[in-house]
Amino acid sequence: MDLIAKEDLRFLAEKKSEFCISIFMPTHRAGAEIQQDSIRLKNLLREAEEKLTDGGLRGADASDLLAPAEELQENDDFWRHQGDGLALFLAPGEFYLYRLPIELNELTVVAERFHIKPLIPIISGDGKFFVLALSQNEVRLLHGSRFSVSDIGLKKVPESLADALKYDDPERQLQLHTGTSSRAGERSAIFHGHGVGTDDTKNNILRYFQQINKGLHEILREEKAPLVLAGVEYLFPLYREANTYQFILDDGIAGNPEELSDPDLHARAWDIVAPHFLRKRQEAAAKYLELAGTGRASNDIEAVAPAAYNKKVELIFIAQGVQKWGAFDRASNKVVVHPHAEPGDVDLVDFAAVHTFLNGGDVHTVRQDESPGGSVTAAVFRF
Repeated sequence: MDLIAKEDLRFLAEKKSEFCISIFMPTHRAGAEIQQDSIRLKNLLREAEEKLTDGGLRGADASDLLAPAEELQENDDFWRHQGDGLALFLAPGEFYLYRLPIELNELTVVAERFHIKPLIPIISGDGKFFVLALSQNEVRLLHGSRFSVSDIGLKKVPESLADALKYDDPERQLQLHTGTSSRAGERSAIFHGHGVGTDDTKNNILRYFQQINKGLHEILREEKAPLVLAGVEYLFPLYREANTYQFILDDGIAGNPEELSDPDLHARAWDIVAPHFLRKRQEAAAKYLELAGTGRASNDIEAVAPAAYNKKVELIFIAQGVQKWGAFDRASNKVVVHPHAEPGDVDLVDFAAVHTFLNGGDVHTVRQDESPGGSVTAAVFRF
């Protein structure tokens, strides 16, 4: 699936046009349900067209604007390669598509900016984590959320220990094949025995892990999500010696990961990371409640949205699936809230969440009844 990075969010958030269309929908990885996904998109595109024409765009121009997405409807191969959610962004002359590892609610928004809020749980680190599965014969990096997991294709890491050392001398290569591998039938004591063994073997593994870490740096360089290791337990300290990613967890999934499916790894990793996320959210809620009424916290969107834009929000809770429409005047630093969306309006909850994230704050997406005080937004200010 597509791994959304902070740069993607910033790119989408900075786009502005008279007509920016954002479409979100759940999708299916397999089964008869995939046939319904194209029908769901058709209905959402019809809704987008109605909003465009209601906003003053001629019908022919609305059709032209939506044409790139409409072409997907009959593309059977496209629908057979989906994740759990699909996000589409269209503007005049532009079309961006993300297949995502989390289920998304159906939503169509037409405004002067793209609607980004449904993507925030994927990239904010609140419920997002990675699993690095290490074995002699393969390396897997998984991107997980509470409900799903997907494999991230690795292009700049060695495919195996032998691949990492393929330019070594033949004698050293021969040392790699002295035990039994559970998957490929090869001989190797390195990952399937009871210890690392000789200094040469340890050095080989360490060099292998250093190459993996170097390749992962390009993928994870701006991430803050926890990373869970999966592998034979005695390899954990060796990988940590090579590791430069700050958010690797102490606990790992012990055992040969070649024998575990992606869902198996996801379930075991979630048991490890769930307490981490719960603790972080509880600490954030306690901080908000402690500061409420002091001027350092607010649940008023008219105060929160300008503060987020001006880099003053340290952390924010936002209610999932709730919109607050209005306009933000950058010159006066004021917000006007409307009961319904008006031309030129933005979802102020989306606006506050996106700018908090882009400015280095923490965003917690929750049900409204889980937000401190049951508010649509609840923010703690830096100063």
